[in-house]
Order: sequence, then structure tokens, then C-alpha cells
Amino acid sequence: MSNSIICTEIKNHVLHIILNRVDKMNAFTYSMLQKLSAAYTKLEADPNIRCGLLYGNGTHFTAGLDLADVSKHIQRGANLFEKGKIDPLQIFDKKRTKPVVVAVQGTCLTIGIEMILANDICIAGVDTKFGQIEVKRGIFPFGGATIRFHQRCGWGNAMKYLLSGDLFNVEEALRIGLVQQVSTTPITEAAQLAERIALQAPLAVQATFSNARTAILKGQESAELQLMPTLHDLMWTKDAKEGLTSFLERREAKFEGK
Repeated sequence: MSNSIICTEIKNHVLHIILNRVDKMNAFTYSMLQKLSAAYTKLEADPNIRCGLLYGNGTHFTAGLDLADVSKHIQRGANLFEKGKIDPLQIFDKKRTKPVVVAVQGTCLTIGIEMILANDICIAGVDTKFGQIEVKRGIFPFGGATIRFHQRCGWGNAMKYLLSGDLFNVEEALRIGLVQQVSTTPITEAAQLAERIALQAPLAVQATFSNARTAILKGQESAELQLMPTLHDLMWTKDAKEGLTSFLERREAKFEGK
């Protein structure tokens, strides 16, 4: 494993983005946030990458923000992420167009939950403990939890944990829909899922992702208006022709993202 606090590696069209500040339970410094943004920008820019996979090295996903470090930058008015790069929290700046699967284990606090909410699918280890504990520190969640937690998990479930700062276990996270699967090997399971996504037609995956997000952000009518124009565009792609040919020939399709 590299000495970098954020490591990246491409495997089978999947970009592995690995939190690697193990001695501090992967707590985010300001520099770590910048490097995470750079990794997401790489995910977006590289046409060979079809899906992202985010997880932490060591036994913990993240203890949250290293407030002693990050607060100094916030107090002087700094942005969390560099302008023009992909925003991993999908709140402040450029949005991504490719899906990201998250694997969590051990401790998953504050920005850890917000990273789950900002990404698309989460597989959690059986030992994972969650907490949105900002109110215990005299601040509030500013990375998207006040916006997305109730969208994902329902108003009452979100308010229970946003307003109390109570910790909750993986069974509760699964019940409220914060995570989609519990596993004894969450990183392995998440990698396998990301690779299955990467096997599909990239343009079709991105179109599916885009339309679903339009429905969330702009409403059902806006998403409906995109359906047929998007389908017409996809039907003329090389991948759509390959999908039909592979169906007729009873074989696995080999997509190129074209």
C-alpha cells in the first residue's frame, strides 16, 4: 500500500479509491479532502474507468473529519474542494457522471455517512458503527446529510440521528436503507459489484444514472422528458448494436463505451 493518504488503482475498469490514514482511523484532513477530489476527477476524466469503488484501508472506514485540521481552513474561508474538480460530496461543485460503490467497516462517522449518501450503493461490514455526531461538537452536518439523509432513509429516521448524534449499528443502517447489504467481506463484495457494473454498456449505465438523478434533483417530469431523446441517442451507439448482436448470438456482450 502506498504512503499516500488517498491511494488509487484501476482494476477491470474500476477505480479503487482507498482512504489510507490508518493511524488516525482515516479521519479526513484538509489535504486528504483535496486528494479525494483529485481521485474523483480522475474517475470522471479517464474513459477507461467505468465505475468507482471507495473504501478505507485498515479496520475503520473513517472517524470523520479531523476538525483540528479542517476547521482552520474553513475559518479562513477556504472551499472544501478545489474549484473545477469533481466534488466527492456532490454538493459544492462539479458533479460526476459515473457510479460509485462504497464499502464501509468499523467506524463510520460524520463525513463517512455523507460519503455513503453522496455515492450510490453501500455494502457494510457486520461490525460497522455509524454516527452523524456534529451536534455533539457544536456544529451541524455541512456535507449533505441534512439534504440527503431524509431522502434516503425517511424524515423520522434521519431526524432521530441528525438531532441526537446517537450512534447506530449496521442492522439499523440496513433497516433504514442507508446501506444496501451487510457482509463479512464488504470490500470484496463491493469490488465484485463494481466490476459487474463495469461490465455493462458504459453509456447506458451513465444514461441510467443521469436520468435517475434528474428525477431526484429536478423532479419526475424533467426525467420523463429525457427518456425518449436519451433512448434515441443510445440506439445509434456501437454498444447498443453489440448488445443486440450478443443477444441474438447468445453470448456475453463486449462493450467499448462507444
